[in-house]
Amino acid sequence: MNVPNFGPGTDPGVLRQWARTVEGLGFDLLLVSDHVAITPDVARQYPPPFYEPFTTLSWLAGVTGRIGLGTTVVIVPYRHPLLVARMAANLNDLSGGRFVLGVGIGWARQEFDALGADFERRGRVTDEYLAAIQEAWADDADYRSGGVPIWVGGNVDAALRRVVRYGQAWHPLRSTVTWLRETFPRLEAIAAEQGRPVPALCPRILLRITKEPVTGPDRRAGEGTVEQIAEDLKALDALGAETVVLDPFVGDPEETRHPEKAWEMLATVAALRAAM
Repeated sequence: MNVPNFGPGTDPGVLRQWARTVEGLGFDLLLVSDHVAITPDVARQYPPPFYEPFTTLSWLAGVTGRIGLGTTVVIVPYRHPLLVARMAANLNDLSGGRFVLGVGIGWARQEFDALGADFERRGRVTDEYLAAIQEAWADDADYRSGGVPIWVGGNVDAALRRVVRYGQAWHPLRSTVTWLRETFPRLEAIAAEQGRPVPALCPRILLRITKEPVTGPDRRAGEGTVEQIAEDLKALDALGAETVVLDPFVGDPEETRHPEKAWEMLATVAALRAAM
């Protein structure tokens, strides 16, 4: 479950209620997203307040007991890799081994400029930093992660090569089932080329339940009637998806003022999943 950690309706009490609701419904994993400098390009989509993910998840670890905690996704070029390695390892240790580090290269040029990060080299920097994080975890007892899995986001070939080299799972965001069917064999081919295991498939899909069917080739997974969503989940099972992350944020920040609507959809999917 992707929990909105931003927007006008978000505050500590709402985040606590999100976490307890998601855990109470039986979901296995709670994830939040990442921005550091809420520049105009970020604020148009994800307005403040925006709660920093490592801080937020450390706090939510203390108000939950079972559910996994993760990022979807940490923008790797924004932070020194040794800082990320230490925070991820500590959060995993403090939560009892519940942390998943989802990573991506980022998209907000103004935010990169505000942080003094190189937008044009963000893919290469992400690769360099992921290598440094893994090296820190492997070689320095102060950074031992206890086995934090890395989920790599991204849809292009460079991202697929990145996940094969550095990740335990591929974490594509808000795509169609058809696209996943067409693209996953490319991931398998890249893994074979590199002589490495095929990463797990752990997509993040939209969650938008409608009364009438959503039609057309661009319908995203998780969008439509309960019956359509059930078919999407079955299709992802058939593709071998180990985890499916549900994202109820459709795009209007005002949605964050009414989280109970998302909770109702989550309860519907939890019941649907139990019956499958």
